[in-house]
Amino acid sequence: MSIHKTGRPIFFRAVVLGLLASSLGMGIAQAASAAPALMPVPQSTSPVDGTATPCGRMLPVWESGASPLLKQAYNRFHERLRVLAGGNAGRGSCSLVMSTRQDKDWLSLDQKENYRLTITGDKVRLEADGPAGILHAFATLLQLARTTPDGVVFPDIRISDSPRFRWRGLMIDVSRHFMSIPALHRQIDAMELTKLNVLHLHLNDGAAFRVESHVFPQLQAVSAHGQYYTQAQIRELVRYAADRGIRVVPEFDVPGHALAILEAYPDLAAEPLPSANAACTGSSACIAGGNANNPALDPTNPNTLIFVEKLFAEMGTLFPDKYFHAGGDEVVASQWTRNPRIMAAMKDGGYADSSALQGAFTARVQAFLAGQGKTVIGWDEVLSAPVPKNVVAEVWRASKWIGTATQAGHPVIVSSGYYLDLLRPAREHYQVDPYDVKATGLFGEELDYAHSTHFRLADAFALDPGMSPLTGTQENLVLGGEAALWTEVVSKPMLDQRLWPRAAVLAERFWSPASVRDISDMERRLPLVEQRLETLALQTKQDHRAMVARFGTSSTEAINSLLDVTSPVRNYTINRMAKKAGDAILSWPIAIATPDSFSALRFNSLADAYVHGDGSGKAELEKSLKGWVDNAARFQKESQNIPALEMVRPISEQLSHLAQAGLDALEGKEDETHLTAARILLKQQEQALAASSWQLLPPPLPQPPGGLLIDILPGIRALVERESAPNGKNP
Repeated sequence: MSIHKTGRPIFFRAVVLGLLASSLGMGIAQAASAAPALMPVPQSTSPVDGTATPCGRMLPVWESGASPLLKQAYNRFHERLRVLAGGNAGRGSCSLVMSTRQDKDWLSLDQKENYRLTITGDKVRLEADGPAGILHAFATLLQLARTTPDGVVFPDIRISDSPRFRWRGLMIDVSRHFMSIPALHRQIDAMELTKLNVLHLHLNDGAAFRVESHVFPQLQAVSAHGQYYTQAQIRELVRYAADRGIRVVPEFDVPGHALAILEAYPDLAAEPLPSANAACTGSSACIAGGNANNPALDPTNPNTLIFVEKLFAEMGTLFPDKYFHAGGDEVVASQWTRNPRIMAAMKDGGYADSSALQGAFTARVQAFLAGQGKTVIGWDEVLSAPVPKNVVAEVWRASKWIGTATQAGHPVIVSSGYYLDLLRPAREHYQVDPYDVKATGLFGEELDYAHSTHFRLADAFALDPGMSPLTGTQENLVLGGEAALWTEVVSKPMLDQRLWPRAAVLAERFWSPASVRDISDMERRLPLVEQRLETLALQTKQDHRAMVARFGTSSTEAINSLLDVTSPVRNYTINRMAKKAGDAILSWPIAIATPDSFSALRFNSLADAYVHGDGSGKAELEKSLKGWVDNAARFQKESQNIPALEMVRPISEQLSHLAQAGLDALEGKEDETHLTAARILLKQQEQALAASSWQLLPPPLPQPPGGLLIDILPGIRALVERESAPNGKNP
């Protein structure tokens, strides 16, 4: 693969206030000089001497001719530019000169994605070695565009850009909760705008099978629960993505996670299906008395492989991409070892254990799909026994499996550290590099606890501190990474906000040079990126309003004020809550709160600046703190007789008390009584955060009411600790 090992690139740093000012109507010279919120950061950028001019009209010039695909791409770009301008394109015109070549590898792993962009005055020039580069240049141009009273202007700039990794994916689980075609279109549009290039759809699991099959019609009749994609819809979705330079890779998970398949074709099961699951209506949260992930196919039944081959052959015609994900994760060995007939077949076949049996099954699937021109992807468990080297391993359990897989010669896609359903803030995902074999994994107290409780997967998920860094040969086997969203606790109205803008942060991790790692700079750019995506592709705000409106309060001010500075508990804590609450959790405040609170980030930043001598933000800090203090009374009134809101009333009260402690510190109340009370509050919130800090297992700590975390804690701590420090003084 082509890995670009360049020095630290020159790039603009976004200043949020300045960018907001540009969108509110600054002058041409100011707008042109404002730092653009580019995400992903390009390989290299440099300013060009010139004079920015209004660009009300873009006059396209195709030096090398234009295919229908590129003409459609230009039309999308032009319409999006109009939307960004708010209908005020303004005066003036710019020439947009475009040059590209045909790319025989278009829509493949090896497609040419590099581009060069030069803007000087009223002249914009795009050059690329293939259509993908032109599409990426359009996305960059939209990020560079600024609106002024005179219309749209662009900074004078030169950009040379290409991706660090060839595979930059987004995985969406549509089995646990069905996502409509329009919802998937929105994600594809946002992917185009952030230069992601693979949409990986997880299409079957314990909850449902989601694609129409003509060969096995019982799959949709019995196992789709009334929600599935017709074959015509799949073909349209693949075309829609292809027009935007995005490949669609399907995942049909075998031999485990097979409950939905086995409900339709029970003769293929390794064990009788649990009767408690028979009435499940599609959400994993509705399953009682058994794990929907457990039922597995019987790989020793000759009809099983016949079924898989016929199904995959049919599905392969719907999804033309070379890559085909066959799952292979979380096969419960006891499904096979408790079956005397399977055990006898294993003995006759010379399979030492269930891993060897699964390895043979994977090899058979690989051989069949290879005959169809496909390359198999499997979750990293498929490497527990030798399988053909061209099987791609998607690493998810721990980063050490990147080293293990590449050492064995397997190509790798990295999703470990990139699970968006774990609800970690963007900064945590941003710090995980696809080459880092020690980035994720159980360690320390959590690993000790896992061993003490005989957690059977402890070693598989453990960090390996002795793992050697990847060699150059191993790095070349890392195709890239995927942001992943499993939807056990994600309904369709939650989809946009559970994916974005954090998926844009991972788009940067997969595209930009490894040296682009400044967390503060990323967090300054992220609100502008979110705003742009919302304007051009998503409906996060619309869905937020609708979900809040369902509470039926006379006013939404208090609940919105609380949600503005709280976030959901992290890691698998929300999944454990869902096992008790069922689908009701999908309408709780925790389902609306987002992992990144930009209001809290700003407050924390202002508080940090204040305690380091910058008093310019004191008035804003004071206003915010007073607002949170007073919000508790409003929330108390609005939440009466609404169980989902009453549940988080203690969080509202805790926020008020914390804000009062911060206000006291801001006002210089330094007596020991105030400091002691503030420290107790801080300690309580630190424990609430710690209660969901472990990756897999629940720490032995109580969870916060309703699963909400208060995100202004760092700012409050900074203010309080300044007052308790020797000679602490207000600016």
